[in-house]
Amino acid sequence: MLSDLIRDNRVQMLGCIRQEVLQGLGRQEVFGRIRQSLRPLPDREITALEYELAAEFFNTCRSNGIQGSSTDFLIAACSVTFVLPILTKDKDFERYTEHLPLKLVQVQP
Repeated sequence: MLSDLIRDNRVQMLGCIRQEVLQGLGRQEVFGRIRQSLRPLPDREITALEYELAAEFFNTCRSNGIQGSSTDFLIAACSVTFVLPILTKDKDFERYTEHLPLKLVQVQP
Protein backbone atom coordinates (compact mmCIF):
# COMPACT_ATOMS: atom_id res chain seq x y z
CA MET A 1 0.00 0.00 0.00
CA LEU A 2 2.77 2.45 0.92
CA SER A 3 4.65 1.70 -2.30
CA ASP A 4 1.51 2.43 -4.32
CA LEU A 5 0.92 5.71 -2.47
CA ILE A 6 4.52 6.80 -3.02
CA ARG A 7 4.35 5.89 -6.71
CA ASP A 8 1.15 7.95 -7.04
CA ASN A 9 2.76 10.96 -5.25
CA ARG A 10 0.17 10.75 -2.48
CA VAL A 11 2.57 10.71 0.49
CA GLN A 12 3.69 13.62 2.62
CA MET A 13 6.88 13.15 4.64
CA LEU A 14 7.88 14.72 7.93
CA GLY A 15 11.45 14.72 9.15
CA CYS A 16 10.39 13.04 12.40
CA ILE A 17 8.74 10.20 10.45
CA ARG A 18 11.86 9.76 8.33
CA GLN A 19 13.92 9.54 11.53
CA GLU A 20 11.57 7.05 13.21
CA VAL A 21 11.54 4.75 10.18
CA LEU A 22 15.32 4.80 9.81
CA GLN A 23 16.28 4.51 13.47
CA GLY A 24 14.32 1.27 13.75
CA LEU A 25 16.50 -0.46 11.16
CA GLY A 26 19.39 -2.44 12.57
CA ARG A 27 21.22 -3.77 9.53
CA GLN A 28 23.23 -1.20 7.58
CA GLU A 29 22.25 -2.55 4.15
CA VAL A 30 18.55 -2.30 5.01
CA PHE A 31 19.10 1.19 6.45
CA GLY A 32 20.82 2.30 3.24
CA ARG A 33 18.12 0.84 0.98
CA ILE A 34 15.24 2.40 2.91
CA ARG A 35 17.06 5.73 3.21
CA GLN A 36 17.49 5.81 -0.59
CA SER A 37 13.81 4.92 -1.05
CA LEU A 38 12.73 7.81 1.17
CA ARG A 39 15.11 10.44 -0.22
CA PRO A 40 12.89 11.51 -3.14
CA LEU A 41 10.15 12.46 -0.66
CA PRO A 42 10.64 16.07 0.44
CA ASP A 43 9.98 16.87 4.10
CA ARG A 44 6.91 18.96 4.72
CA GLU A 45 7.74 22.09 6.73
CA ILE A 46 6.58 22.14 10.32
CA THR A 47 5.80 25.51 11.91
CA ALA A 48 5.20 26.77 15.44
CA LEU A 49 1.47 26.15 14.90
CA GLU A 50 2.00 22.40 14.56
CA TYR A 51 4.31 22.26 17.60
CA GLU A 52 1.77 24.18 19.69
CA LEU A 53 -1.05 21.92 18.53
CA ALA A 54 1.08 18.86 19.32
CA ALA A 55 1.53 20.13 22.87
CA GLU A 56 -2.23 20.71 23.12
CA PHE A 57 -2.89 17.17 21.87
CA PHE A 58 -0.37 15.78 24.36
CA ASN A 59 -2.11 17.60 27.21
CA THR A 60 -5.58 16.52 26.05
CA CYS A 61 -4.62 12.87 25.86
CA ARG A 62 -2.64 12.95 29.09
CA SER A 63 -5.58 14.49 30.97
CA ASN A 64 -7.65 11.55 29.70
CA GLY A 65 -5.13 8.95 30.85
CA ILE A 66 -3.55 8.31 27.45
CA GLN A 67 0.23 8.49 27.16
CA GLY A 68 2.09 9.04 23.91
CA SER A 69 5.36 10.25 22.51
CA SER A 70 6.06 13.82 21.50
CA THR A 71 6.71 12.56 17.97
CA ASP A 72 3.30 10.87 17.81
CA PHE A 73 1.56 14.07 18.82
CA LEU A 74 3.58 16.10 16.33
CA ILE A 75 2.51 13.68 13.58
CA ALA A 76 -1.09 14.00 14.79
CA ALA A 77 -0.91 17.81 14.79
CA CYS A 78 0.53 17.87 11.26
CA SER A 79 -2.16 15.47 10.10
CA VAL A 80 -4.90 17.75 11.42
CA THR A 81 -3.29 20.99 10.21
CA PHE A 82 -2.47 19.64 6.75
CA VAL A 83 -5.83 17.79 6.52
CA LEU A 84 -4.14 14.49 5.73
CA PRO A 85 -4.91 11.03 7.13
CA ILE A 86 -2.23 9.03 8.93
CA LEU A 87 -1.07 5.72 7.48
CA THR A 88 0.12 3.66 10.43
CA LYS A 89 0.09 0.24 11.98
CA ASP A 90 0.79 1.81 15.39
CA LYS A 91 -2.17 1.04 17.66
CA ASP A 92 -1.44 4.14 19.77
CA PHE A 93 -2.98 6.34 17.07
CA GLU A 94 -6.27 4.44 17.41
CA ARG A 95 -6.31 5.36 21.10
CA TYR A 96 -5.59 9.01 20.28
CA THR A 97 -8.64 9.16 17.99
CA GLU A 98 -10.83 8.81 21.08
CA HIS A 99 -9.90 12.40 21.97
CA LEU A 100 -8.33 13.93 18.86
CA PRO A 101 -9.84 14.70 15.43
CA LEU A 102 -7.59 12.27 13.54
CA LYS A 103 -8.32 10.34 10.38
CA LEU A 104 -6.44 7.07 9.95
CA VAL A 105 -5.86 5.02 6.82
CA GLN A 106 -6.70 1.40 7.47
CA VAL A 107 -3.76 -0.87 6.68
CA GLN A 108 -4.78 -4.26 5.35
CA PRO A 109 -2.79 -7.21 6.74
